[in-house]
Parts: sequence; C-alpha cells; structure tokens
Amino acid sequence: MLGRLLGGVSTSLLFSVFEAWLIRSHFDADLPKSLLSKSFSWAAFGNSIIAILAGLIGNKIAEMPMTQITDSVYVGRFLNPFDLAIGCLVVCALGARFLWQENYGETDDSSENRAEEDGKVAGKWYGGLKDALITTMRNRDIMLCGIISSLFEGSMYIFVFMWTPLLKAFLANPDSDELPFGVIFSTFMVFCMTGSSLFSILVEKYSVETLGICIFAVGSLAMGIVALEINETLSFLGMDLFEICVGMYFPIMGTMKGGIVPENRRAAIYNLYRIPLNCIVVLSLLAGPKPVVAFVMNFIMMAVATFLQMVLTKRRLESNGIKSQHNGDIEHVPLVADIEAPDDA
Repeated sequence: MLGRLLGGVSTSLLFSVFEAWLIRSHFDADLPKSLLSKSFSWAAFGNSIIAILAGLIGNKIAEMPMTQITDSVYVGRFLNPFDLAIGCLVVCALGARFLWQENYGETDDSSENRAEEDGKVAGKWYGGLKDALITTMRNRDIMLCGIISSLFEGSMYIFVFMWTPLLKAFLANPDSDELPFGVIFSTFMVFCMTGSSLFSILVEKYSVETLGICIFAVGSLAMGIVALEINETLSFLGMDLFEICVGMYFPIMGTMKGGIVPENRRAAIYNLYRIPLNCIVVLSLLAGPKPVVAFVMNFIMMAVATFLQMVLTKRRLESNGIKSQHNGDIEHVPLVADIEAPDDA
C-alpha cells in the first residue's frame, strides 16, 4: 500500500512536471515546434522497448522457485519482479538527481498583484491548483482536452487491471498459472511500440487532432471486440489493437496539450487532469464489474472520447481561421503546437 501511495505521487510527477519541463525546454532552445511531437514519439518508443525487456525479464525470474531466507523473508517466484524493481527505481532516482535540469516555468505577476490588492497572501499552497481550476473552467479547449485524456487513460488503466482475469477465464482451470504473463505483456508493448512508430510516420501528413479522432475510434472498436468475448484469439487481437492506439495516444496527447495548455499553469493543470482519471479508475474497481462489463465500459468511454475529440478538432480549426478552402480541400492543417489556445468568456 505504501508502494502504491508513492507510485501515485511519482506517476503524477511523471505526467505533469516532467512533461511540462520537456515542452518548456523545447521552446527555450528555440527548436522547431514540429520536433515536439517527435520527442513525444521517441519517448513512447523508448518506453515500449524498456517495457518489453521488463516483461521478458520479469517472466523469466518469476519462474524461479520460492526460497525462505528467514521466518518472514522470502525470495523467488512473483516476489522477484518486485525486488528487481527496487534497483530500477534507484537508477531512476540517480538519473533524476544528476541529469535533471530543473526550471520553474513562468511567474504570473499580474495574478500575484491582484492577490495582494485584495488583501490576500500570494503563494498559498493551494494557489496553483485554484488558478489551474479557474483557467480550465474558463477555457473550453483545455477542459475538453482534460476530459478526453481522462477517458482514454481511464480505459487504459482498467484494461491493465482486467486483461489478466479475462484471458484466464478462457482457461480450463482459471486458477492455474499457465499463462506466461510477462511474455504477453511484452507482446502488448511490441504493439505499443508499433503505435509510436506509426505516429512518427503519420504525423508528417496529418494533424495530431485528426490522428486523435482516428485512434479513439479504433480504440473503441478494439474494446468492443474484447467485450464480445467471442474467443481468446479475437480478444487477444483486440487487446493488441488497443495497445497500438496507446502507443499513438501519448505523443498525440502530449503534442495537443503542448499547444492548448498555457505555459505558466501547465504543471498544475496536468495534475488537475489526473483527478477525474483517478475517480474513473477507483469507482470502476470499487464497482467490481466482471471483465466483460469493464471492457463494455471502456468501449463507451472510448466512444465518448472520439466524439469529444471531433468537437475539439472542430473548435481548433474554427478558432484559428484555417478553414480556407482550395478546390474543396483545406490547404494546410498545422500541428496543434503551432496554435495558441483562446480563452472562452
């Protein structure tokens, strides 16, 4: 439980301040904005490679026999992957300590001045989250982006919890340990890596908003295939298709958020996005649905995300006046990182 608590903190840091730092560093280095999507693509690709290795190694060391060291200390079997994870986390901590170049974003002087004029003390611990909430509520694009990311990532986490019991249900003896879970996980990561590679190719021809519509629609189809529970082969192929969407999702969403979320509130808004995500996952698990019901929920959430992405794409196109037509076609649809998000009244 302590590990999950600290894992939640580290995950929030990973998907907020690290991502915000990457975007700001691109701008500070005067790199072309088109390279931002490439950076997210390479990050997803590298993550998949590490995950593939983790799955294969974890599967191998989990086959070692259990050995009792003392009355309360054991090694072997399914404890081994957890023990090995300790070393991985130490390496991550050392890397962050010696390779991390911290920056603190921008300071919104006007908001601090307003706070002082109102007789309030600037810099309270909840100030950043409060400003992030106000900004999100006032800007429909930021809100849509947060809802879409929560729906997709909520589906992804439910998938993580439910793929094991669903595949085990196809076994003659569901309580057996016949399935090579590490190898299956590595297979998923291969398809995830394929998705990140596809993004690198397709982003040269299509905008990230258009790609977002496609992957959410395909992800909805994939969850529908799994939910039908026709046989283990089709269910597994549906899961693989969804992992391709996951591999494309992270560079797509990272690039979209890079152009929609304001720089001076980026980290706080990214953390705010995780609140509905965690609510979706916790409520889904507390409801205790059967695996097939959970995948039906994922299908619905992915379908809603597809619709909202279509709305967001239309708003981005209209608000930036790029609907000029040439021979019936839009001449140019820029990456979202080239666009500044307008505030809604």
